Parts: sequence; C-alpha cells; structure tokens
Amino acid sequence: MPRFSVIVPCFKVQGFLRECLDSVLGQSFGDFELIAVDDCSPDGSGAILDEYAERDPRVRVLHLPENVGLGRARNAGMPHATGDYLFFLDSDDSLTPGALRAVADRLAEAEDPDVLVFDYARTYWWGGTRRNVLAHLLRREGTFSASEYPEILDLLMVVWNKVYRRDFVTAGGFEFPPGYYEDTPWTFPVMLSARRIAALDRICLNYRQRRQGNILSTTSRKHFDVHDQYERVFAFVAERPELADWRPYLHRKMGEHCLDILAKPDRLPPADKAEFFRRTAEMFRRHRPEGAAVDGEVAVLTGSWAGYRIRRQTARAGREAARRAERARRTAAGRARAGWTALHAHRPLDPRLVVYSASSHRGLLGDPAAIYRKAREIAPQLRGVWVVRDAETAARLPDGVEHVIVGSRRYLEVTARAKFFVNDVNWPGTLAKRPGSVHIHTHQGTPLKYMGADLLDKPGARLGFDVPQMLRRADRWDYSLVANPHSELVWERAYPCHFTSVRTGSPRNDVLVDGAAGDFRERHGIPADHTVVLYAPTRRDYRRGGHVDRIDLARFAADLGEGHTLVVRLHPSLANGPARGMGLTELARRRLVVDATDEPDLADVLLAADALVTDYSSVMFDYAVLDRPIVVHADDWPAFTASRGAYLDITAEPPGHVSTSYRELAWVFASGAWRDEESARLRADFRSRFCAYEDGRAAERVVRALLLGEPLPGEPVRIPGQASAPDALASA
Repeated sequence: MPRFSVIVPCFKVQGFLRECLDSVLGQSFGDFELIAVDDCSPDGSGAILDEYAERDPRVRVLHLPENVGLGRARNAGMPHATGDYLFFLDSDDSLTPGALRAVADRLAEAEDPDVLVFDYARTYWWGGTRRNVLAHLLRREGTFSASEYPEILDLLMVVWNKVYRRDFVTAGGFEFPPGYYEDTPWTFPVMLSARRIAALDRICLNYRQRRQGNILSTTSRKHFDVHDQYERVFAFVAERPELADWRPYLHRKMGEHCLDILAKPDRLPPADKAEFFRRTAEMFRRHRPEGAAVDGEVAVLTGSWAGYRIRRQTARAGREAARRAERARRTAAGRARAGWTALHAHRPLDPRLVVYSASSHRGLLGDPAAIYRKAREIAPQLRGVWVVRDAETAARLPDGVEHVIVGSRRYLEVTARAKFFVNDVNWPGTLAKRPGSVHIHTHQGTPLKYMGADLLDKPGARLGFDVPQMLRRADRWDYSLVANPHSELVWERAYPCHFTSVRTGSPRNDVLVDGAAGDFRERHGIPADHTVVLYAPTRRDYRRGGHVDRIDLARFAADLGEGHTLVVRLHPSLANGPARGMGLTELARRRLVVDATDEPDLADVLLAADALVTDYSSVMFDYAVLDRPIVVHADDWPAFTASRGAYLDITAEPPGHVSTSYRELAWVFASGAWRDEESARLRADFRSRFCAYEDGRAAERVVRALLLGEPLPGEPVRIPGQASAPDALASA
C-alpha cells in the first residue's frame, strides 16, 4: 500500500501536463501512485498520460468516455486509490522539489492526522512567484480541530493545498459535486468533520496563475453554481447538530464569496448580475441563523439590487475622491518638504552631525554600524543619527540610538544640516549634497560578481536596475572604503566617479579579527562540542526572484553526521520571499538545521561557525579573516558568470576546496578534506590577497581620519589626493 495516491484530473492541459507529471515522478520520496484521469480531453492530454504510464509503473490512466468536469473526474479516480492519503493535484500545477518527503515526514510526526494543510506559492505566467500571504497560519504545532483553531479556515479553501487520510474520506462519504466551485462542498465538510488536522509551513505546490484558461475567470452563467454548492454545505451542517455553531460563520462566508463573484468584472454576463444578486440575497435570508448579526459588507444582501448598485457607485465615487485627495495631499506634502529642506539648507552645516544608514535603511548593520559604535567610543562629541525605513525598524534599534524615519520632517532636517554621511548603499535621489558635506561610502563587502557600470553588459543582472541613476547617486561619494587592493581596482572601474579610495579595511570585520564569539550557539541551542557548518548561498540573476535550490539541506545536514550542526543564512534579498518556504522554515522547526537568515549581526553567525560553505557570496571574504576552512560549492559557475559576470575565477583561485556536485561536496566533509593541508594552503593564499588591510582597526581609521581629521595611529594609511586632513571639527 503506497503512502500517497496522487489524483490528477486532466482536461485541455497538454501545454502544462508534462511539467505537472514530472514534478510528481521526480520527487525524492517515491512511495506513491499517480492516478491520472483523462476527462475526455479533446487535445493531446490523453496521449501524454499513456506515454507516461508506459514508462513508469506508478502511473495509472483512466480515460472517461465523456467529459464530467473537474469534481467528478476526481471522484472517478478515488475508487482506484490504494494509498494511505489522497492528494488531489490540478494538472496545470506542480509539486515543489522535496514536497512529498516533507509531507510524509510531517504526517509521521503528527501520527497520521485526518487532514494535513500545507503551503503553496502562486506562480504567474510572466515568471513572478508570490507566497501565500497567510502562510503564518501554518506555524501551528501539534494537531487540532477547526473549532480549536478556526483561523485555519481563513486559508484558501481549495482541495489541492491539503492531503486527506483515505480511511477518513471513505468513512465520511465525502465526494465532489458537479459544477463550478466544487471545492466548496468538499473542503468545508471535510475541515469541519476532521478531528485531527495538522499544518505544514512549507511551500509544497506551485499554483499556476494562467493568463487565460482558468474556468473560474471566464464569463459564464456557470458561476450561478456557487449557490447550489453552498446549499450542499448548509445541508451537510443541518444533518449534524454538533456542527450547528458553524452556521453563522458559513452564512457570512457564503455572502462574502457570492459578493466577491458579483464584484468581479469578468465573471457574470452584465444582464445576469441582477438575478445573481437576488438569488444570493434570497439564500442569505433563508439560511440566516436566528439572532445572527449582519454587518459589514454582507449587510447589502438584506436590501435590493438597486440599493446594491447605489452602494457600489457610491463606493467607487468615494474611492476616486480619496485618490484625488491623496494626490493633492502628496503634492502639498512635497511642497512642504521642499520648503522645509530649503529652510534648513540655508543654515550652516553641523560639523558634529553624522548621518548613518545601512542596507536601504534596515537598521544598525554592517560597516556603518561598526563606524557608529567606534565613533561613540572615541569621539562622543559627534552626534550620530540613523535613518531607518519605518517605525517597525526603529523599534528594533538598541536603546539610546537616535534615529529618523526616511522622508519625515526630522529626516529632511538632519540630512540638510549634516556634515557627514555614512552608508553602504546609495542615498535616495532626492537627497541633495550640500557643498562642504562629506559622503563616506563603505560598500557591502569585497566584490566577486559584477557591480555598477560593469552591469551594462549584463542585461539579465540589471533587470529593473537603473545603472545611470545609480552612478549619478555615486557622484556624491567623497570617500570609498576598500578592504584590499582588489576592491580598490574594482570600485574605481565599476563606479567611474570623483571619489577618493581609502585603504581602511572593512570596519564590520574588526570584530572578526578579535575573534571573540558571541552567544549565537547558546541562543540556538547548539551543543558546545558540535562542529558548526555555515551554508550561505547568494542569489541568482538567471532566475526571476533570485532563488535556486542548489543542495538538499536535509540530506546535507544528515550527511554531516552526529556532532555537526548545519546553519543556513540566505541572501538578505531572499529573506521574505518564497525561498524559506521551500523547506528551510520547516527544517528549522524540526531542528534539522538552524535558520540564521534573520540574525541582525552577520559577525555573530560567522564567529559561531567552524567552517563555511558558500557559492559566490562575498561572505567568503569576510569569513577568511577568521582563518577557518571554506568550501566553495560551484555547481553552476558557467551559468552564474554568464548571467552576472565575475571579477575573478573563484574556482581557479578559491579559498579552499571546490565542489561542482553534491557528491563532491559531501565527500569533502566525509573525507575530512575540508580542513586538510591543501585547504589551509589555498586559504593562506586567499587571505594574503583579500585580507591585506584587515587588522581590527578599520573603524578607528575611518573615525580618526575621515570624521575627526586626526593623523592615523600606527602605520598610516595614505589617502591619495588629500592635501590635508578633513576639517571635521575645525570650525566647532
């Protein structure tokens, strides 16, 4: 008996069917059967199914003699299912890699619940991907019923984001009715009847958003089927007194669902909208539970069609008035901001005021944070003000850190008056550089991949990135900090602007030179005697969204073996996208790996790691300061360099051993080669080239030379082209 019976109904999907079937048959978990139902499809879908069945014994094909529709096609497949769990997969959707393994593991952990709900991502025809915005509801631990956790019903109530214990389905007599919206009288009865529901916070399915062809997006009277479907739901509840408390919820849900259909411009023929409203209103009145409140949007169903139209017209007029008012407000606010800025721009610069920002105003991070802390230590007379993007970011700042929110009046005031600006990315284009102000650009690490003007020859890598605008903003730089000779050459080529390169080292790496580990291991429950392997991949420019799974994290963690902990840190640009939902979040919940993506201080993570595995991330240059083993996993180096470009061949001049396949990566650790003499030799060569200025005093150099105008302590770092030290406090 297989673990899963995957039922795939097919009708006019020949363009998507192979992708769907391949996503199932290519799963690492193979204990399943695939029951494909050809719903008398007039295209080549049936032939494709037969082709797959001939070469894979797990595929069984049913050819229906006539078209019966999506719901009844699923019904046709159920009697042939022998698996423990039913998985209904639409034939234009696809499973994500590792999905069945993740579902099977969660089912085992939850001791075979009646239903398991998992996450999905919408994949658009133009290439975009967006994760379910309610994914946080799937973080619930243990098992539960809908009455214990009603929020589970806020998720999209469809059949394909769940698996169902077959014995539970058989005992409940659940089946799909004919017509549109057939998921409604399946999911509500199933979810309300299930005694044990479990959740899986992992993207297991790609929900294709077709440009055309979705039957629920077509204009048709078939949308009237929604009334019959809810009648079935109400009848189900009426036969079960124990579900009576759900009637008010279902009553409101029905009203909201029908009004949503009515409001869509492409659902109902215009001549049929009045009839649809009247039928909905009649159904709403007939099923209204005694004493149930009717308020909010659904209250319109207690009135007439004419009243509904008036309300809609009034709402449209109100929205248009609000848009006009907002445009007027923004115009007035823009004029006010310009006036406020101009007012303060006539005041002298404040020679003690230093404005900081990092990573597009994301908080106290990176090189700017290291400079800020050192300035507070050795130059307390300087006033440091941080620019943050919103109140939420401001709330995460340490106590005592002065800040302004970008675009606010205080932001306009401090940026008009500040003598010094420190940032690792460019300031907004609206910020005007006053004569006498000093802009210090720290960058975000040693460059491996192409940056700045070098991206002009890489159209894929600069998609949505305005290089000329970026260079105009870089024209404001006075000083560019460099960590090594390589960086100096690259920045001066990539940013052809009138700045001065300053050989300071990377301020954020001063703490790595000291080498004192923080409390990362303790906070994440990592045993003191474990070997910590940090995996830090970068984004890919050849894939929309930037995320490409390079290795199976669960397999790698297992292959590292006892006494090892795998820590994963994704690129910051992937932190809030689908990347973590593809498995990392669930693996971290099960404590198979540690997810360090949200750790605010990268240095804490690096100091906790005994070895680094990366591909082409600049984190390797920072980690090399620690003189600990590095392994470069370069399985897609040709594709990466073709799409983004690289300043050096990291596979020929690596900081340690290089793997080009997962097998090679696993061998490097299993054999101990990751820390052998060859690894040490490669690392020493790498360090001599890229850690030349990293002596733990970079932040002090910046503060003394560029903010205070003092001579540098010890071995001086010459600032080419500078006749005299900056007059930071000369007029104070």
